[in-house]
Amino acid sequence: MKRTLLLCAAGLTILLFAGCAQPESRIGYVGAETAKLAALEAASLTAEEVSAISTDMSTRNGLDYYQVRFEAGGRQYQYDVDALTGVVIEAQGPTAAGAGQSDRPEDSAPPAFNQPPAAAEPSGPGSEPSAHIGEDEAKRVALAHAGLAAEQATFIQSKLDFDDGRWVYDVKFYSADYEEYDYEIDAYTGEVISYDYDAEYYPIQQGGTGTITAEQARQLVLSRVPGASDADIREFETDYDDGALQYEGTLLYNSMKYEFEIDAYSGFVREWSAEPFSQ
Repeated sequence: MKRTLLLCAAGLTILLFAGCAQPESRIGYVGAETAKLAALEAASLTAEEVSAISTDMSTRNGLDYYQVRFEAGGRQYQYDVDALTGVVIEAQGPTAAGAGQSDRPEDSAPPAFNQPPAAAEPSGPGSEPSAHIGEDEAKRVALAHAGLAAEQATFIQSKLDFDDGRWVYDVKFYSADYEEYDYEIDAYTGEVISYDYDAEYYPIQQGGTGTITAEQARQLVLSRVPGASDADIREFETDYDDGALQYEGTLLYNSMKYEFEIDAYSGFVREWSAEPFSQ
């Protein structure tokens, strides 16, 4: 009986170590093949276009991920794919093959998560950006979107950040008339992801009989979102903020959510924000 128990214990020990040695087999992991497909899709390549592809498991900060490496067109790529979700969490490359990189995965240190990508490299028309656009370009994009010149703005923040799985620039500045603008810009494409501004120092008008109507306020909102119709204004109400009459609400259009506050006495848009939303 004791011999049987010892054999069972030994068998369980072997199984335990075997399980530890094969993290990929853990329940819930997407698997090496799925990780490869995710990496190729992120690189806009097919399996026929790549060579020397390898997949290794690694862990950093308690996160298990697949490290996928391959070559295509004389360039080397490396993608790190979350083992549980199959989402690409870090991308490196393309770089020239053999440019200081080892062909052996064990000779390469694991990537530092949530670290800024390298400075931008020139790319031809229609090509995929391989690095971030830089702070100066992010500022230029924000100013152009706000319709302001550089001399009309005072920047108080411009930093690279990792938010909701993507690299973005957080750009914040004041205009000459004391409106505060806050932009979130894609660090790779320069796309405006979300923005808002507030009239921080706008003098609130109290009382008075000269007010714009609710319909005029709604038309003012629609004029700021080309293509939107009155049916896209999902929330609209009249409110008093510190004794000042205002209109506020929400407009949903073209996968964007706009929120607004309008001074009822002057038609001045005191607050305006826009961010993506999922229906």
